[in-house]
Amino acid sequence: MDVNRATIVGRLTRDPESRTTPNGTTVTSFGVATNFVYKNKDGQKTETVEYHNIVTWRKLAEIAAQYLKKGRRVLVEGRLQTRTWEANDGTKRQRTEIIADNIIMLDSSKSPLEPEVASASPAEPPAPTEEPPLENTQNKKSNDEISVEDIPF
Repeated sequence: MDVNRATIVGRLTRDPESRTTPNGTTVTSFGVATNFVYKNKDGQKTETVEYHNIVTWRKLAEIAAQYLKKGRRVLVEGRLQTRTWEANDGTKRQRTEIIADNIIMLDSSKSPLEPEVASASPAEPPAPTEEPPLENTQNKKSNDEISVEDIPF
């Protein structure tokens, strides 16, 4: 069994670029930077940055174009794919991309406790990543629930 899976968490390096194929399919591409921190041979902290090309298709492409902006922190899940083409000058070029099938917006503008989730397949609404702060009143119950209607996509 073969596995081709990529998961990254980073920040968008540019605003998404959306276009439509001749047959009407939406495709959106954007870049994500990830950092790797380690100690070098002298014991000093060193940071390297990797830049990843992300491609989304169909409904996920529409969501990415609408909600993502440069600087936003995202988790991207997908598969690696390498494209090869011939440039105008006749040289052979290639680019490795992550074809995303799931995006989680980690610094949501709605609430820092509720990540926004976009997926190519249906998914349940996300659960909060941590408990909200408790109030000082005793025996008070919260009726806050996430409904499907509250999710913007």
